[in-house]
Amino acid sequence: MELWDAEFIDEEVPAFIKFNTDGLGAFHFGYVHGWIDCRFVQRDGKEAVEFSWEGNDDSDHACGRGWVVLDGDRLQGRIFFHQGDDSSFEAVRQSLKQKD
Repeated sequence: MELWDAEFIDEEVPAFIKFNTDGLGAFHFGYVHGWIDCRFVQRDGKEAVEFSWEGNDDSDHACGRGWVVLDGDRLQGRIFFHQGDDSSFEAVRQSLKQKD
């Protein structure tokens, strides 16, 4: 992430962002976690997701918006805090396999 170092990003749990096919999702980095409402779109011919979010930033209510573009197995995007910071980020796409 542009604004925060790796030590902070994985402070509570390994950082993640997740988009479900039903248009919902979640993320967690540092002391920030949120629930996502997303829309699957195209940006410059690539798969992308635009989202709004609501959650907590170190126990304080927080909300905002963001977007990601899928480029191979990498997500590149930006997250915005309402009336606050914003940061670019990159993530590696992972498939979750269901356990039997």
